[in-house]
Amino acid sequence: MAGENQQLNESVVIRSLRRFRDRYFTNSRTVFKDDSKPVEDTVEEPQPGFLDSLPVDVQFQIMTFLSPSDICRLGATSQYWRAMVRDPLLWRYFLLRDMPHWPSIDHLSMPQLDAPLISEDESVDDREEGEDKGMESKFDYMSEYLKGCPSCRQRWLPSRPAYEVVTSFLQSLVPSSEPRYAMFGPGMEQLDVSLVTRLMHAPDVLPVSGTPHRQINGIGSGISYLFNNQHRFNILTLYSTNRAERERARVQQQSIGNKLFTLVGTNESGHPIYSPAPQVQQVCQVVDGFIYVANAEPGKGKTSAAAVSHHAHWLLSFKSPAQDICMEPMSSIGEGESEVAQIRAVLSSGGGSAPRPLLVLSCVSREESEATTLQAAPRRNRARCRTPCVDMAMRLGLPQLANPWMVQDTVAESLSGLLDGISWLLRCSGVKL
Repeated sequence: MAGENQQLNESVVIRSLRRFRDRYFTNSRTVFKDDSKPVEDTVEEPQPGFLDSLPVDVQFQIMTFLSPSDICRLGATSQYWRAMVRDPLLWRYFLLRDMPHWPSIDHLSMPQLDAPLISEDESVDDREEGEDKGMESKFDYMSEYLKGCPSCRQRWLPSRPAYEVVTSFLQSLVPSSEPRYAMFGPGMEQLDVSLVTRLMHAPDVLPVSGTPHRQINGIGSGISYLFNNQHRFNILTLYSTNRAERERARVQQQSIGNKLFTLVGTNESGHPIYSPAPQVQQVCQVVDGFIYVANAEPGKGKTSAAAVSHHAHWLLSFKSPAQDICMEPMSSIGEGESEVAQIRAVLSSGGGSAPRPLLVLSCVSREESEATTLQAAPRRNRARCRTPCVDMAMRLGLPQLANPWMVQDTVAESLSGLLDGISWLLRCSGVKL
């Protein structure tokens, strides 16, 4: 069934590209049907080159093997390819195919999943080369892809002005205080491999630099780590309950009461409203940001109804070819809504002038084993038994937040992806790396 859906999606794109080519080369059929016959003198009509003369489905297959940068370079070779590679349906296909495999996403690169959908009749074949007026009102899937794709993200985002670079250098000469972060979330307690334990015993990744003397009643002082052997930062770990109860609930795969929050009621939409415990509120007042450890293992992480409804509408209209991603059950909507409400309760506590950053570690216990992946298949076509980071952002309601946020795929056993997330968090806190 997944293969049939992928073929259907490809056929939609190929049909759109073929319609554009037929319009661009109005005499293409005369040229290719019989090469022995002389072609009428059509000086004003563009003539196809060798690569242009390939069947459209072959052209499409070639583009599926190219990187985004290579596709953009292909568009610089001629006017025909410039228009061909800008087809919105083509880039929507790439977006839905590759997005589940992106290892990170943030508030600046998150694709607009509620963008207006376009039909084949509204695609690039309805405009002549150079007539861009009609495209202004249509959604730019090419820009959304280049903005969100990790390999293109840094080049797509605007660079800092020169005066900011000079200011950053001067600020780096002034000793800064050690930033503190509060870390919480179900991924710290539900996974078979403890992220916190691995973090404390991984000197090759993040060396432990000591324990501060600052104490918070009921919480402690946290543990300080050293990033790149020069930048100190502190993590305060917030567990939902004591160790014995957490271990029993993990083994029996049962949910436990969260002592960090108190349910105070529901809002007009029926969503829960939580209030952090007094010691948690005290932590929120002194930290510079938050680390939320989410459980990205299928069947354990929970999906909120709003996120599922919003994202499903977008995906079902043009179903992603990455059909082998393990989906999560719909029976756990309540806990997903609790996650959203608890994150918002923490972010709103403590006040402050500037919104503090939120790093979401979308965590699984171990790397995907070779037994669960097809070694011969390209990476984008392999099954991924983890929640994609874009889906995690939707599940936690992150696009609706005013705070800077980032979702980073992380593996507890190897700590892969952790340094990328910490680097982003430190930069958001003003640390010059």
